Amino acid sequence: MELIQTFFNQIDKADINQNSKNLISDGLVDSVDIMALVAQIESHLKTPIKPEFLVAENFEDFESIKNLIERIKLEK
Repeated sequence: MELIQTFFNQIDKADINQNSKNLISDGLVDSVDIMALVAQIESHLKTPIKPEFLVAENFEDFESIKNLIERIKLEK
């Protein structure tokens, strides 16, 4: 979870942490934030994220982002 916190820190969203829920549905992050987060994840994993993974449910909280990263790693 520290890695995900680092990603949020790097996109100037340090106020979001692993206790934050409903990031998209509550408006804590917007589409620009998601694209910046995607760029951070892609840079870290050194692979692009497939379009089918770019759905709101994968970015609602730290757990869903962690699961997304794990699925991407499995497909590498």
